[in-house]
Amino acid sequence: MEARKKKIIIVDDDRETREMLKMALELEGYDVTQAANGLRLISTLHVDRPDVILLDVMMSWIDGFELCRAVKKNDEFKDIPVIFVSAKKSPADVKAGLAAGAADYFAKPIDIERLLARIATLLTPPVPVVPGAAAGDLPRR
Repeated sequence: MEARKKKIIIVDDDRETREMLKMALELEGYDVTQAANGLRLISTLHVDRPDVILLDVMMSWIDGFELCRAVKKNDEFKDIPVIFVSAKKSPADVKAGLAAGAADYFAKPIDIERLLARIATLLTPPVPVVPGAAAGDLPRR
């Protein structure tokens, strides 16, 4: 049985940014959808739940910080990692993004390799800890 492709949604009002990210993510084997604004994200969440949300800060209708807070308040979606991808890159912006519940914050222009590595880390399930097993109990190779 083949593993399900991980789904990523890119929420950005800039089409060029969405297309560039989509291409890079699809080359890595992700199933990518796009949303031009927060309203599209909200409707998509219920239909096609993503594994990761890439979110711009400056958008019409609702800014990314508000949108992230709304997603994180919803019990059904709060465990979906959100990564901000934004031209706003002051320390205050980064702090606001992380305070809103984001897993990470990338400033544009985006370091694609670092972004792909971060997404892979977020999507790798944690290794289960066996109760009562000490570090010295691990099998040796």
